[in-house]
Amino acid sequence: MTKSDATARSVYVPSPGCPPPHPSPRRPSIKLPADSCDSHCHVFGPGAVFPYSPDRPFTPHDVPKEAVRDLHRLLGITRAVIVQSSCNGFDHTVLLDALAQDPARLRGIGLIGPQTTPVEIKRLHEAGVRGYRLNFVPHLRQRASSREIEECQRLVAEWNWHVEIHTQGTGVLDCEDLIRSFRSRVVIDHLGRVDLSEGLDGPSVHVLLNLLDAGNVWVKVSGVDRLSAQGPPYSDSVALARLLVEHRPDRVLWGTDFPHPNITGDAPDDGLLVDLLAQIAPTGELMQLLLVSNPAEFFDF
Repeated sequence: MTKSDATARSVYVPSPGCPPPHPSPRRPSIKLPADSCDSHCHVFGPGAVFPYSPDRPFTPHDVPKEAVRDLHRLLGITRAVIVQSSCNGFDHTVLLDALAQDPARLRGIGLIGPQTTPVEIKRLHEAGVRGYRLNFVPHLRQRASSREIEECQRLVAEWNWHVEIHTQGTGVLDCEDLIRSFRSRVVIDHLGRVDLSEGLDGPSVHVLLNLLDAGNVWVKVSGVDRLSAQGPPYSDSVALARLLVEHRPDRVLWGTDFPHPNITGDAPDDGLLVDLLAQIAPTGELMQLLLVSNPAEFFDF
């Protein structure tokens, strides 16, 4: 690649709804357990080195692996799961580069499709990838067909990968049968991004609770800032997260979602998100399960 090519590719204008990270996140007031894991974060670019996909559904601010590492040091997090973003499509170059900086403490989640080969799956697994994501959120990508999902499951069966489900609104209700059909482990992102106007006794929350009892389903109690109708300190969505943690403490995971792409308003303070863990998992035992034991089992640390 010539210098002019690199310069041209480095000029990206972030999409509306993709704010830069919080300029000065606070140091948390709580101390996290040793080996705490951020089970959901992203690495973006830099675009001059890792160009975004030409057909990307959004363009983020550059937030390279060094920025993610520095945030984790501030927060007291030592393990992390980096989720491939749809703005990179099926090109995992930026994810593989990020995982290579510390294979012992980093894992990845990929994006795969019918064009993905067994050789590519093996390469991703050896680099630390332990699952793949299916988006059922309209603004990201067209949802996979039943045939495509079956093919993906066939590709990853040998490696015991989990499938990560990203929905919003009534998506958990709409995808309940699909989620129950998987023989592999399943994790639902960001509290299912349910509509909290339904209340904690609404149908979507009822389905989430039932799915947690299915035996192979986990939920990430991340994204409280995304779900809240109240804003910081997100009391409405924190209450949902705590409900799920107390219902099935062995089936929950937590992540920052840093650097918070595709949101309304400014990026949240990740130090605040960590401090809210004192309410989400209010005992030492719950905190240990949520941040250490569950991710160690689920992501093969």
